[in-house]
Amino acid sequence: MKTTAVRAYVGLGANLGDARAQVSAALEALAACDGLQLAGRSSLYRSAPVDAGGPDYVNAVAALDSRLSPLALLHTLQALEARFGRERPYPNAPRTLDLDLLLYGDTHLATPELTLPHPRLHLRAFVLQPLAELVPDLVLPGHGPVQNLLPTVAEQAIERLP
Repeated sequence: MKTTAVRAYVGLGANLGDARAQVSAALEALAACDGLQLAGRSSLYRSAPVDAGGPDYVNAVAALDSRLSPLALLHTLQALEARFGRERPYPNAPRTLDLDLLLYGDTHLATPELTLPHPRLHLRAFVLQPLAELVPDLVLPGHGPVQNLLPTVAEQAIERLP
């Protein structure tokens, strides 16, 4: 485990079962993981699936201070998904929980297992809107300020939940 923490951002989503409860429970589970400290979280949002069918998603973004390496954090996220009943019957299948490692400090990584920053994070309103709420001045590597990217995804349906 690293001695200094790195700020990482994780996208959370669910569209099976009680999606709102799943995402809220996942935020609590992340906060309880060894090597992670929950530094912030966005509101919950409802969004239509992108490149997939099924019910609407409940989404959020968490800011984590991680003492885990990027791959160790990815494996922790995958273990949490499994604990929450995540199955992968086919690409973009509806899910009980989806955890995506979006950013890990200023790390750039491209391996068969993990790409950082997340390769589609700048294309998804369900990521950009919660990120913009959580860190309004965030600049996405290679894409610019998150605030400037919001108009590019304005056609994607998203609604902040009360």
